[in-house]
Amino acid sequence: MIKYIKNILAALVVTASLFSCEQERLDPVLTTAEGGGTLNEYMAYTIESTDPSGSNVTGRVVFYKTTLDQTLVQVSLDSPEFSALYDSTDPFEIVYPSAIMEGAVGTEITTMMTLYDVKIFAEQFDEDDTQLDTDDYDRDGDTEEYLPLLNFYAEFEENKFYVIDEAGFYEGISEMDSHINIYDVDGTTIIASGDLGLNAEPVESN
Repeated sequence: MIKYIKNILAALVVTASLFSCEQERLDPVLTTAEGGGTLNEYMAYTIESTDPSGSNVTGRVVFYKTTLDQTLVQVSLDSPEFSALYDSTDPFEIVYPSAIMEGAVGTEITTMMTLYDVKIFAEQFDEDDTQLDTDDYDRDGDTEEYLPLLNFYAEFEENKFYVIDEAGFYEGISEMDSHINIYDVDGTTIIASGDLGLNAEPVESN
């Protein structure tokens, strides 16, 4: 009888142990395999507004080289007009096409590469606890919360990076006769541009 009870207790312990393991929430593995897309080198170029009295969009384009010999392209834009656009546009779905062109700025002959569209995003950084968001400024449906304070920025809509798989592309950027264009929502009007490669020195690199 004692042996029988011991066997039952042992079975209950094993069952409880298995149930405990099943319910345990495991922490995600955040490490990356060595060489798995690590960004080793980069060079950044300035994007200047072609319409300072209008949209006044400025920013940077950054090229990164990975250990996989890929080149990643990142575009970041800013403008004091983003806030006004947000106020006047519902829903807030503004995207700017972008492309790398042959030649220096102003030489619009051949498109070397069409990049992703650049989208304007709004991000809350604080709130004004002296007034309520009665007009639903952040468009979340809550008019009884405090008024949110938003930052506006623009970057690629589809993915943070545009990936160029061509081996050796990164090494050829400094000798590339090219520039980058950012277009208005119509896809044809250039609102910002910046020389690249042969036509400009990087504003930052490692």
